[in-house]
Amino acid sequence: MADSPLPDFSKGHALADIPDNGVVAGKIGDDEVLLGRRGEQVFAIGAHCTHYHGPLAKGLVVGDTIRCPWHHACFSMTTGEPLRAPALDPIDCYDVEHKGDRVFVKGKRAAAPKQTPPVSPESIVIVGGGPAGLAAADMLRRHGYLGPITMLSADEAPPSDRPNLSKEYLAGTAQESWIPLKGDDYFADQKIDLVLNTRVASIDVDQRRVQLENGHGYPYGALLLATGADPVHLTIPGAAAGDVLFLRTLADCNAIIARAASAKRALVIGASFIGLEVAASLRERKLDVHVVAPETQPLERVLDTDLGKMIRGVHEQHGVTFHLGAKVERVDERKVVLSDGTTIADVDFIVAGVGVRPSIALAEQAGLTMDRGVSVNEFLETSEPGVFAAGDLARWPDPHSGERIRVEHFVVAERQGQAAAKNMLGLREPFDLVPFFWSQHYDVTVNYVGHAEKWDKVDVDGDLEGQDCTVTYRQGGRVLAVATVGRDKASLEAEARMEGNLK
Repeated sequence: MADSPLPDFSKGHALADIPDNGVVAGKIGDDEVLLGRRGEQVFAIGAHCTHYHGPLAKGLVVGDTIRCPWHHACFSMTTGEPLRAPALDPIDCYDVEHKGDRVFVKGKRAAAPKQTPPVSPESIVIVGGGPAGLAAADMLRRHGYLGPITMLSADEAPPSDRPNLSKEYLAGTAQESWIPLKGDDYFADQKIDLVLNTRVASIDVDQRRVQLENGHGYPYGALLLATGADPVHLTIPGAAAGDVLFLRTLADCNAIIARAASAKRALVIGASFIGLEVAASLRERKLDVHVVAPETQPLERVLDTDLGKMIRGVHEQHGVTFHLGAKVERVDERKVVLSDGTTIADVDFIVAGVGVRPSIALAEQAGLTMDRGVSVNEFLETSEPGVFAAGDLARWPDPHSGERIRVEHFVVAERQGQAAAKNMLGLREPFDLVPFFWSQHYDVTVNYVGHAEKWDKVDVDGDLEGQDCTVTYRQGGRVLAVATVGRDKASLEAEARMEGNLK
């Protein structure tokens, strides 16, 4: 049966047919539009998330905001502003007119004028060209900061959609043009000085100056450290230079793609999220893939045994061979020998996905307080006033777990960059968002909200093998994290409950 045509909101829609704290889909002209209501207040907004075009109609309305079901971007329904990454661009908003018991959607509403920030540093330097740094620079401009912004990046490519590097792009289903987080003209238009292929040698917090290895220096009024993390590199006896690859940057991904083009068999070390996503992407390229890891089940330290077993089953159904409870002992030309005596022949290349270490050398040199990462307060400010840290290197006080935590996930890095930017401008907003990440394995996606390094109880609601479930991780009766498979709305609701915004 064909879908019913969308109602034309320009011709009016009954107010009573718009659910309170919900949305109804329609159109105005060629645009898909959602009508939302909160009491007597009615909102008209674009129907799709600006991140990956997710259907906001299947999302969650919380107050005067709407959240995307796919990757938890959050938008104001009043202004269309993207309040939380991973979306960085606004959705359209439309004017609404009430006539009796009906509402009529008019044309698009003009963007609200930018406000003058409470504090305006003389200049802002961002060290790092990843998601945290880009999101910070973007938020600074969105909040009306007009001063100089300099981004110093050791990478040769502009800030990238890093999750795509282990997913669609590596699998060959996404174009390289999709990878930059912002288009070619963005940095010039926003007057953001993006300096690539450059490394910072030192930071002088007394003189408020960043010194580059090439001798050039940048003074700063406020500084953001967003140096991220570096992949753990393995040295394997017998492995030739270039035989063991790693995945962190676009260049790393392109190196794997180049090797995969003429290869038949690859070996992945590590059953981490990155390792398994690489395995899935290489299977999409029709390679024979073997995964070696010391655990008894993939991801058991993050997701527990049962969910890890389900994900393993998904990969095995797609042809991945697992060698668990083992490590790579040595490489003999194209033969890989494992610690349990297994030999894997005809291996064309190896990808190691065994974790990362926070890039903290500059912070240590600058004399900042460290705590298995860079220690920051609830405003993401370090021990040095005016110096902030965001992303993989920052350890912050998490009000939801009651612990100081450090999280190595893309969306968290972006959201921390946004929060740090606002606090550089004197807005004094504590970073209290619930951590979120997603991981994709073929057509199975795991969404995870919260943070649980340990737990004493795991509750499973639904069918694990049917890939329709909610898994709740508790410690002492307290909900620390929730993982979902096939339940996007439930993930949003769990996030909102942990924030205290939903009963």
